[in-house]
Amino acid sequence: MEYVYAAMLLHSAGKEIDDKAVTAVLTAAGVDVDGARVKALVSSLGSVDIGEAMATAVAAPVAAAPAAAGGSSAEAAPAEAVVEEEEEDDGAGFEGLGSLFG
Repeated sequence: MEYVYAAMLLHSAGKEIDDKAVTAVLTAAGVDVDGARVKALVSSLGSVDIGEAMATAVAAPVAAAPAAAGGSSAEAAPAEAVVEEEEEDDGAGFEGLGSLFG
């Protein structure tokens, strides 16, 4: 993951994302750099618009949050079911303690 972070840092700083720059960032962060991973990252980012990818990645969780909070009942039902199951399991071994907390 630190390899991707190095590329994002370089992009944010307006620097060229190449083998040498990614290696320098990782080395400065104290990471034991794997040259093959650096080359693979730089190669895979060659055709990617990093600014657009970052904007899309940031917007996706923000857009999903309202849907999860008040979205369709089909989406909300599994989450509620999991919470209810956890609540039932929490009190199974401690009979009588549930009345202390409401």
